[in-house]
Amino acid sequence: MIKTGHQKPEANWRFFLVVLIVLALPIILLIKIASLQGSEFLRNQGDSRALRSQIIPAHRGIISDRHGVPLAVSTPVSTLTADPQLLLSASANQLMLLAEALGQSPKLLKQKLKAYRKKSFMYLSRQLPVEEADNVLDMKIPGVNAVQEYKRFYPAGEVAAQLVGITSKEQDRGQEGVELAYNAWLSGESGLRRVLQDKSGHVIEELEVERDARRGKPLSLSIDLRIQYAAYRALKTAVHEHDAAAGSIVVLDVKSGEVLAMVNQPSFNPNDRSTVSPNALRNRAMLDLIEPGSTVKPFTILTALQSGIFSKDSNVDTSPGYITVDYKTFTDINDYGVLNLTEILSKSSQVGTIKVALELDPSLTRGVFEKVGLGQSTGSGFPAEAVGNLPTFHNWDPISQATFAFGYGFSVTSLQLARAYSVLANDGIRREISLIADDPPLGEEKLFDPDDVRTVRGMLESVTGHRGTGQKASISGYSVAGKTGTLHKTRESGGYADNRYTATFAGIAPVARPRIVTVVVIDEPSRGKYFGGQVAAPVFAEVTGNALRLMRVTPDSASSMPILSGTKIKLFSAGES
Repeated sequence: MIKTGHQKPEANWRFFLVVLIVLALPIILLIKIASLQGSEFLRNQGDSRALRSQIIPAHRGIISDRHGVPLAVSTPVSTLTADPQLLLSASANQLMLLAEALGQSPKLLKQKLKAYRKKSFMYLSRQLPVEEADNVLDMKIPGVNAVQEYKRFYPAGEVAAQLVGITSKEQDRGQEGVELAYNAWLSGESGLRRVLQDKSGHVIEELEVERDARRGKPLSLSIDLRIQYAAYRALKTAVHEHDAAAGSIVVLDVKSGEVLAMVNQPSFNPNDRSTVSPNALRNRAMLDLIEPGSTVKPFTILTALQSGIFSKDSNVDTSPGYITVDYKTFTDINDYGVLNLTEILSKSSQVGTIKVALELDPSLTRGVFEKVGLGQSTGSGFPAEAVGNLPTFHNWDPISQATFAFGYGFSVTSLQLARAYSVLANDGIRREISLIADDPPLGEEKLFDPDDVRTVRGMLESVTGHRGTGQKASISGYSVAGKTGTLHKTRESGGYADNRYTATFAGIAPVARPRIVTVVVIDEPSRGKYFGGQVAAPVFAEVTGNALRLMRVTPDSASSMPILSGTKIKLFSAGES
């Protein structure tokens, strides 16, 4: 027989202990996991305060002229930054030394720190020479650090300022000119690296490069800096001499369509932008529109030859020196009597040009102007390049037909006018222009009968003869064909001003085997002389003569000058004008 009774107290105690331990284990495990996660969080937070990703700036591509002479280069610089909250913990002596290194007063630095005290970042000084920035870092001032950057420098200064353009100071991105047009090509790609910083923000160690920086590609422009400089000096002198408002010059290589020089006035020093005005930033050769005036008369005469109505021997009676079309009377300076087509151009006869134009279908004249590119985009890719305006009329009234024939009622740029004259230089073939050296040919198109074009070019040679309006465009040793233009400027209230002019000259040299086309525009000369033959033609002679000799083009005229064996050009330094 089995006996029953109460269990021993020790057994109950052991049972409850086991249950307690079993229940406690999950709680202990949860506490351990939470502890580990907390430690990981703290460790990550510590790393986030010590580990940083820094951008490695890309070296921007160099811009050079056609011979490799640098026009824009990037030099390494350092920008000093600070964590204001850390910098406030610096000693009075450290702040004094920092202010002295920055060229500031300690009081001004403290005021700046006070203004930024609730922020974690501020600039101390932008784009310092690397050596100067390193000297500041050597002071080991809390919160002070340096960021590597590149600063753009322009060796040619204001000589090529509007064409080359500038970059923004903050991001080194193209802001004007070629720098803007080819920004993607020049920029490259920034890199990235991981660094270790101490509690004061100083970089202790570079841990790894996550992505290498990729350098920007170099860009070679079509301009020849020697010719660019010669054109710049000639234009600056002329604008000053005639107290003109502005001016521009374009020089084209007839064979390739490349721009050999493009200069403007006023200009600016891209290495010192403290006093730059928007007016000086304009690349007037591509942005400013003008009515071309008498410089398009050769294309009216070309239309006359193409029409079959006129030949090179045709005569036009310009007596009595004026002509009335509807309600408007047009006059010549003199009563020239009977003129042939060559004399109409050499004397720039308004009456003769109008009488020829009124015999032509005006749509044919407009068609010739359009074919040579007047009022049409050059396709250069230059930012905000002006297109101009070449209107189309369904019904041409006689006055519009007359004024259109001698360059009023539509607008072009200096570059468009140069391209049009290159068609005359190329025996009727239109080659597209280029700002980039060794660019693949942009295409060419035969537009006119070569004999007619050579005839017009021969007529234009008389303009620079001793009886022509462009005598001062003649170049010793070389034959020159060209045309003067004296344009009345429009008034804001409408109509044309009586005392405001634009003086122009467009020309080709040498005549038989053309190599250079140059267009000179001087806006609002104000010291008495204002005719294109007085103001612009001498500038053409100086610039084109220098270009021909620098390019070693063989003289083709009886009175020849020796070809220069070499020309040394002094470029403007950063502070010169």
